[in-house]
Amino acid sequence: MPAPHRDPTGDLTDDFDGPDLDRDVWVPHYLPQWSSRAATAAAYEVRDSCLRLYLPEDAPLWCPEDHPPLRVSGIQSGVFSGPVGSTVGQQPVRPGAVVREEQPAHRGWTPRYGVLEMCARATVTPRSMVAWWLVGLEDVPERCGELCVVEVFGDAVDPVEGAAVGAGTHPFRDPRLAEDFAAPRPGIDVSEWHTYAVDWRPDGAVFSVDGVPLREVAVTPDYPVQAMLAVFDFPGKAVPGEPYVVPELVVDRIGSGPAASSG
Repeated sequence: MPAPHRDPTGDLTDDFDGPDLDRDVWVPHYLPQWSSRAATAAAYEVRDSCLRLYLPEDAPLWCPEDHPPLRVSGIQSGVFSGPVGSTVGQQPVRPGAVVREEQPAHRGWTPRYGVLEMCARATVTPRSMVAWWLVGLEDVPERCGELCVVEVFGDAVDPVEGAAVGAGTHPFRDPRLAEDFAAPRPGIDVSEWHTYAVDWRPDGAVFSVDGVPLREVAVTPDYPVQAMLAVFDFPGKAVPGEPYVVPELVVDRIGSGPAASSG
């Protein structure tokens, strides 16, 4: 079966037509440096030309020593860390967090500018969320800014007005960037297929849903980023007596450049 198309410029088209994730592109773990690969393995399946990320009810808590109760099933297209005991690593779980398992540098899909798209559907409840975001590789600490293309909390889904779709930038420790994030309601049902995209340029970025602009930011990261896809569950939001509904993010296609728009 065909593997994802990837070239040295950072372009990618992944239709998930193979039997599993392409490990040259994807790491099926969520920030394993702050925990371990064994403890952060994604719950996922690749079938029917789709990637399905999900969280079964018995999924373990993520990094419980350093974080409030949270469960995650995620994949990412890059990772690295310093040695065990150091504070060098991407997206620290808290200030001063130390590396628990050293991660060799992996650079799968690392775009810098372009039209980046994902065709996906999601199942969320008031205790869960799904997201796709692009974050700096942190090969230099300041190269850590984030472009969040889509973030949907289940407790922000209105049965009449649809989901609040978060998009924008988070600076973290990048002094160039400003916090510029909002969650307007484009009137969509996230359980149906939609194309979430960002047109990322040196002079700004436009986020869109199904080709309709959602919001715009003026300042963007000016360095390569890695993609992160994840499903989150917040056990603290559970309502006693309510049955558990498995949250999921099902991705039909993700990619960059003209090839992403032609599929």
